[in-house]
Amino acid sequence: MSKNVKQELADKTAKTISVMKEELNTVRAGRANPALLDKVAVDYYGSPTPLKNLANISVPDPRTLLIAPFDPKSIAEIEKAINAANLGITPSNDGKSVRLVIPQLTEERRKELTKTVKKIGEDAKVAVRNLRRDMNDELKKQEKAGELTEDDLKKELDDVQKAIDKAVKDIDDVCAAKEKEIMEI
Repeated sequence: MSKNVKQELADKTAKTISVMKEELNTVRAGRANPALLDKVAVDYYGSPTPLKNLANISVPDPRTLLIAPFDPKSIAEIEKAINAANLGITPSNDGKSVRLVIPQLTEERRKELTKTVKKIGEDAKVAVRNLRRDMNDELKKQEKAGELTEDDLKKELDDVQKAIDKAVKDIDDVCAAKEKEIMEI
């Protein structure tokens, strides 16, 4: 594959997988994970601010997240934002910090979360397939412009397909690991 096409494909598939992993981190498994709160935005003095910019988030034990705000006056807003984020966890505060006790997942909830993981994985695969289409189109343009021979084009298209197959396998592996983590009791 020509170096720039190969590098662009590698960069974009890596970015797609990275975005998928970030999204999977926000799916609640049975354990406390600070990434669960990554998408929570707090209305702080009128502007939506990521929770991680307003507080220190720690994991004192495997089922608890402890949120210690830098500004103790923001506790009510933090609680409101967590409730609005619809995480399925009720926050409790002691005046200085907010605790989130992660409940044990029911079998039904585990199956729902597994479906969510599959959907996220499927979305990532669609993005990777779109990359394949874009790269193939680019290579065909290069062949029409006389930059590639027909044999080179065939080899390049095969290389693109191999790279995409590898990316799809990586996506499947990451999703399978997340599903295993969710189904763990």
